[in-house]
Amino acid sequence: MNAPDYTFEAALHERGLSRVAGVDEVGRGPLAGPVTAAAVVLDPGRLPGGLNDSKVLSARRRADLLVQITATAEVSVAHASVEEIDALNILRASHLAMERAIAGLSRPPDHVLVDGNLIPRGLKMPAQAIIKGDALSLSIAAASIVAKMTRDAIMWDLAQQFPGYGWETNAGYPSKSHRLALQNLGVTPHHRRSFKPVHNILYQHKNLSS
Repeated sequence: MNAPDYTFEAALHERGLSRVAGVDEVGRGPLAGPVTAAAVVLDPGRLPGGLNDSKVLSARRRADLLVQITATAEVSVAHASVEEIDALNILRASHLAMERAIAGLSRPPDHVLVDGNLIPRGLKMPAQAIIKGDALSLSIAAASIVAKMTRDAIMWDLAQQFPGYGWETNAGYPSKSHRLALQNLGVTPHHRRSFKPVHNILYQHKNLSS
């Protein structure tokens, strides 16, 4: 599998767009926790070596790259809460997190490269959606690493407060042990009530108690 490169960014630089941000989110699939997005503006003269889609990197490699990215690039991270996910739907909430991450940069980028097939509707600057962008664009790959590392740390902290669900290893995704814990321990304030497995358990409990 080919690693991502700087082709998209270089083409934009040639058009005079010097400030290019890559944006990605992590956490659409979990049953618990926020959705987290990162926006990264790389320095073309100091590109971290070995950048790749966070999903194909080891935890140690992601940690090493996070240090490099934060030392050489401008980074902004933002979230959409469980309450926002339940109120809006997960796609809109993930786009909201992306919009917030971009807004958190020190100044607006000239152009945004967005992972996926949709551009968040709240973006006010030129943007391009790239399907599987974290495997194609270095800026998006960097954003995927930052977003994943940040969200994993949040879920590890929540796992200390709500033991038994395995969030320190499953990051809130619907693993077998997480689903079993939902049945046995019940729903926490950090579970997404609009997601079917959580909703079904709440509905079961409501029927049993009524």
